[in-house]
Amino acid sequence: MFIKNIKINTLGILFTGILLGSCNKIQDFGDTNVNPNGSTTVNTGALLSNVLSNLGAITSALVPGAYSQYFAESTYPGNSLYSDPNFSSSATYSGNLMDCQKIITYNTDPKTASIAAANGDNGNQIQIAKILKAYHFSYLTDRYGDIPYSEALGGVTVLSPKYDDQESIYKSMIADLTNAVTALNTGGFAIKGDIAYNGDIAKWKKLANSLRMLFSLRLSERFLGATEYAGVEFNKAATDVAGYISSNADNFMLTYPGGNIKNPYFALGQTLDNAVSSTFTTILGGLSDTRLSVLSASPTGVAYGLSSAAPANAARIFTASYRGENSPFYFVTASHILLALAEGIELGWVTGKTTADAQIAYNQGIAASFAQWGVAMPSGYLTGAADYIAGGGVASIGSPVTVPGSSATTNTKLERIWLQQYIAYYPDGTQGWNTWRRTGMPNLKPTINASNSTKQIVRRYTYAPDEYSYNSAKLAAQITKMGGNDQDKHVWWDKKLI
Repeated sequence: MFIKNIKINTLGILFTGILLGSCNKIQDFGDTNVNPNGSTTVNTGALLSNVLSNLGAITSALVPGAYSQYFAESTYPGNSLYSDPNFSSSATYSGNLMDCQKIITYNTDPKTASIAAANGDNGNQIQIAKILKAYHFSYLTDRYGDIPYSEALGGVTVLSPKYDDQESIYKSMIADLTNAVTALNTGGFAIKGDIAYNGDIAKWKKLANSLRMLFSLRLSERFLGATEYAGVEFNKAATDVAGYISSNADNFMLTYPGGNIKNPYFALGQTLDNAVSSTFTTILGGLSDTRLSVLSASPTGVAYGLSSAAPANAARIFTASYRGENSPFYFVTASHILLALAEGIELGWVTGKTTADAQIAYNQGIAASFAQWGVAMPSGYLTGAADYIAGGGVASIGSPVTVPGSSATTNTKLERIWLQQYIAYYPDGTQGWNTWRRTGMPNLKPTINASNSTKQIVRRYTYAPDEYSYNSAKLAAQITKMGGNDQDKHVWWDKKLI
């Protein structure tokens, strides 16, 4: 997490993973096959392609998928039994984050800026890199809490970066995103290497505003009032003239070309080590939610928290058509943002909007999710258990003996929004875990086979052993400040006593 031993050849390492296509599947990779570190020419387009190509590895992490109970381990139970989550984040820092920093440096340094301009407007490249930095840092701080941030990515000049507190990290990320919306120039020279939005700067502006909304909402338990920090920032983003992602046409996503470059869930689907959990399939089944036909290969999930292997016919993650080599991969979608908008309106955070507007956004968000997965929404879905005004959600879920059960009962409009957010974020386990930690929805129950001392669902990743080796002094100070490095401590924004 600290970047002492910076990898010089980042592309060589990251390309052993995946290289994605754009919204229009890439047939000719062009600059993405060029190693910018092996040439005297600064190839920031290749760096951008590389960063985008590796996003799937970050958001498809199975560990938070186990904590959110999207997934159940079906062969070698461990994460779902809450074994110590001391996973290193060094690869994210030395890989994608360092590549983002290189894009910024090459486009800022007078010695290289004119060369980097061959790959697009310097200012636009800088702002896109800052948007992607914020996206990556949000995953790291959501998992660990306080992390190296302001002094990270300094290379050999900063070998022992301090740990920034999560509040300052979030406020800095939101400020960077706000500045990006203003600074991005839709008339600038087209960006090369943009395999997500094909150089459409207007869509990058929408993504930045969308992340501002999501990040502000993440802080709702710390700043609940409309005039407090989170509410003010959410309102600014939701009412910005550049807009936000409100249509699936603007989704932040990638399409894999297949062949040697495959969707991460294709590889995961080759084994049955991880399957869809019975918690998730039962929630969708209780809502008569037809998305289940796509999100799981079987309507019956694997019991969460098994102490031994599951049956050989366990439910695979996604049906075959959505875990193919060239299946699309979604990061930030219209359903995420419209449901966030519904919550923001319901909290009174959006100027001039009422509960009626929240209901419209809620219905639109659900519809966008069904459309995203190519599934027809049942005609009575929005007037039944998912009804915004009176929907009761799903009753208490009876589970196999290994799991005491969970509840998706929704008694308020906010709880209905939160449950739909949880569903819409699937299969991104970090976001599902975030939703549960922030809102308590759905009311997940820990497995009775838990191996940790508290027997509770994990609240944060613990700092990994490599940090003790390379950043020991700063880490020791951080652990003293926290009162210990354990998985049951809540990150700063997580105030729910659940």
